[in-house]
Amino acid sequence: MPSITNIAAYKFATLTDLKPLRERLADRCKAWKLKGTILLSTEGINLFVAGDQPEIDLLLKELRSVPGLEGLEPKVSQSSDQPFRRMLVKIKKEIIAFGVDGIDPVNRPAPKLAARELKQWLDEGRPITLLDTRNDYEIQLGTFENALTLDIDHFRQFPDAVRTLPEALKHQPIVMFCTGGIRCEKAGPFMEREGYENIFQLDGGILKYFEECGEAHYKGECFVFDQRVGVDPSLHESEMAQCYVCQTPLSPEEQLDERFVEGESCPYCFVTSKEQQSRTLAQRHEALRRVATPLPGSHPYENERPINVPAEFDGRTLVDFLSGILGQIPREEWQRACDEGRLRKRTAASQLRRLNRGHRTRNNETEPVAATQIVRAGERYLHILPGTCEPDVNVDIRIVYEDEALIVVHKPAPLPIHPCGRFNRNTLQYLLSQVYTPQSPRPAHRLDANTSGLVLFTRTRHFATILQRQFELSGNHGIEKRYLARVHGHPLNETFSCTLPISDEPGTAGSREIDLERGQPAHTGFQVLERFPDGTSLLEVVPYTGRTNQIRVHLWHMGHPICGDATYKQGHVVGDIQTVSIDEPQLCLLAQRIAFTHPLTKQRLVFEEDRPTWADQDFSAGQPTV
Repeated sequence: MPSITNIAAYKFATLTDLKPLRERLADRCKAWKLKGTILLSTEGINLFVAGDQPEIDLLLKELRSVPGLEGLEPKVSQSSDQPFRRMLVKIKKEIIAFGVDGIDPVNRPAPKLAARELKQWLDEGRPITLLDTRNDYEIQLGTFENALTLDIDHFRQFPDAVRTLPEALKHQPIVMFCTGGIRCEKAGPFMEREGYENIFQLDGGILKYFEECGEAHYKGECFVFDQRVGVDPSLHESEMAQCYVCQTPLSPEEQLDERFVEGESCPYCFVTSKEQQSRTLAQRHEALRRVATPLPGSHPYENERPINVPAEFDGRTLVDFLSGILGQIPREEWQRACDEGRLRKRTAASQLRRLNRGHRTRNNETEPVAATQIVRAGERYLHILPGTCEPDVNVDIRIVYEDEALIVVHKPAPLPIHPCGRFNRNTLQYLLSQVYTPQSPRPAHRLDANTSGLVLFTRTRHFATILQRQFELSGNHGIEKRYLARVHGHPLNETFSCTLPISDEPGTAGSREIDLERGQPAHTGFQVLERFPDGTSLLEVVPYTGRTNQIRVHLWHMGHPICGDATYKQGHVVGDIQTVSIDEPQLCLLAQRIAFTHPLTKQRLVFEEDRPTWADQDFSAGQPTV
């Protein structure tokens, strides 16, 4: 049974006579056999201390006798062993290193939001941005669902990271959070100084949220700065460890990996030889061949499609919600699906088990839902589609590179990246999940099903959030992508660009169009590489933004549709095909080059495809089948 009491506490207050206070606290803690760290500053106190409960009570009484610390309230948790090796009491310039002058958490704090109130906001589906102010290795252990992360290694990097955020966030409600709240005490006034208008901080941080709300809306554990490494939502010590070299949190399974050598390496920073990498890739390709032969979606199966309830449909009936969000399906069909028990919801028991990664819901863990059921924002329903059989796809998949953080894949065409429309199992993401199980690699970006080329996948959610931030940066700090495209016609200029906004709502076959009034900003740059006698041209394309079908829509609008495009055709015609069949001429668009900063090593990596055969073929007699 746990016998050690752990307390974490901080308080911003004006403190004086720090040297005698440090000596007194050091003597008291030594006599009481307490261990941990106490930081003292003219701006307040920050501490992590562990020991027997009676002695912890004595320390709190001593601290509350100091002018300015009367209301000091700790976060309390239990552990079976002492998590600290020694007792340190230090005087510091700041109780949390930030490095920005003029920030005054004592007199100008950001508004605090109670844990239970945040949970209520999230239950209601309010439009807020959750901002994780912690370091990236802490976030790997767990964070709130859909939280915005900053890819920082130290809190001193927070100000520069904030300055790279989209300008639109300054006008939106933001709730910051960290482990216990201390970092947000400084982050809040700083962000207000930077022009953010609606900033809140989670009062008491993640630990207080765990204490009052448990695991609701939170995925994983909370990193703590002691030998425990992590605590779960019940505030009990987890079995996680931490790599001394790269600081990556390690699960019990990862600690059993032969590449984990305490103090030296772990599976994420262990360097393999080129020969080992080559053997690994050969094994991956063989595994891909096995899972794709036959195609997993070629035989009829029962498919379950999740449908989430947005805030605008809160309080509506299930059939009203389904008809409103998926209006292309007649209301009568939704009514029939409900009557046949094909709209289901997880039972209370299965809800408790769904945090288990890779867990697939079984029918005995769901229950049918009537069409008249009142839905609530944030709920998830399952649409059951029996007898699903998917079209064939191209499975000439090549894994170009992999390490313990990420995977670079050559995606052939036609092949959807993720489940959509007629495809669920015959997708790149599903096939990779079979090869890399129990991991489920997730794409860091997307390519259309008909587009071939390089795609970047991450092997954990932690690395996905880090890489996602790079898409918002420019130059050598962000992710760079370049494409080759064979288009109809000869553009007038050698270099040109398009900045017309693109519609957010899909049209025929999922198509998009230029929408000057409500469209999303889009920017694509083009350079002519070759002009061919058959009336086509080869272009190098750089998408500076990432709208759906952006390259195809911009070229189509300018009168240079891509050869083989079944949706955006010559003559400004929209086709009715979203994903072409495997035996038809393929889209002449290749994601040829991708460059990014590795989330662990921080090295700049560049991958580039060879020139495709369609870049040199003669199209005068029509486009040949690729």
